[in-house]
Amino acid sequence: MMNFQPSGMTDPTANRAEAAVSTRALTLSYGETQILRGIDLALAPGQTLALLGPSGCGKTTLLRLVAGLLSPSSGEVAIGGQVVAGPGLFLPPEKRGLGMVFQDYALWPHLSVAGNVAFPLDMAGVRGAERERRTMAALDRVGLAAMATRSPSALSGGQQQRVAIARAIVAEPKIVLFDEPLSNLDRELRETMVEELGALIRGLGLTAIYVTHDQSEALTLADRVAVMAAGQIAQLAAPDQLVEEPNSPKVAEFLRLGAVLRLTRHAAGWRFGPHDLGPLPGAPEAAAADLLITPRALRVTAPETAPEAARLTGEITAIHYRDTAYAVSVRLDGPAAQSLQLSSNIRPRLGERVGLELLSERLRWFPAPVEPLKA
Repeated sequence: MMNFQPSGMTDPTANRAEAAVSTRALTLSYGETQILRGIDLALAPGQTLALLGPSGCGKTTLLRLVAGLLSPSSGEVAIGGQVVAGPGLFLPPEKRGLGMVFQDYALWPHLSVAGNVAFPLDMAGVRGAERERRTMAALDRVGLAAMATRSPSALSGGQQQRVAIARAIVAEPKIVLFDEPLSNLDRELRETMVEELGALIRGLGLTAIYVTHDQSEALTLADRVAVMAAGQIAQLAAPDQLVEEPNSPKVAEFLRLGAVLRLTRHAAGWRFGPHDLGPLPGAPEAAAADLLITPRALRVTAPETAPEAARLTGEITAIHYRDTAYAVSVRLDGPAAQSLQLSSNIRPRLGERVGLELLSERLRWFPAPVEPLKA
């Protein structure tokens, strides 16, 4: 379980009164078990919010509360400034004007592609030429107009997902909710679908809430990302701010931004295990602190410098080519066997000993948690 101190959970860029979706002090409990604990957020119209976190953190539960598939224990949900769930009030899903895309697509096998897409229109009483026009327009937007008469079972996984998206937008909702819609697809297809989905959301001017456990999806697709853990929002921020300014070591570790080391202060600077790091600019005035070291905050010392002359030393244990550079893992010397990652334009040798240099302007410091007093 992630432990953290929740930051300001209401998004400062969104005005609650003008928000497309907002929640206030939202909770959900089953008996003594708290699933969500005081969720406050406000999403501006036309933005995409990603709810990101591990399984069991509450992200899908929050989505279902917004959708009206669950009723909160306390607090409020508002859509377009109007409360749809709160004390003495609960609007069912069909009254909230939302579209929803599920993880398992939820397509009717006995209906054609067009029949599946038209289903929300049938429920709304739209018939005849208007029904057909809106159905085909939705299918055209996802590139499946030519497959209108086919059975969903005749389509690929990616095509079935497009049908589910067409069904979600056919009634022209202003808000669409996505519950891990790409998790059943392979990695390559997911990357393609994320790009297509982002273009579709922007092209239609939709407001979207997107549940995922995949950091890449969230950071690629969303305008704002809420990192969730243990039924709370650990941090709510724009993707670039999350990457550059995670507000806790646990958020940084979940996003896999780098390694977090517990450093202790001594007379001449800072120490990690047997490594004397000396003074480090920007360090807090404390006896101990946690330090996030990202791949961009680390480099191998100059070739003419002996590795042992560096303050951090270790052995290269893994090399992977990623995009345009090598991701290099270095296991630091010492009993902790801590590993750091750095990016290199040249391929080093596996097993090579290296010295490492910290780039102080790229380090991220966190105060060390206060240890409880012992009796």
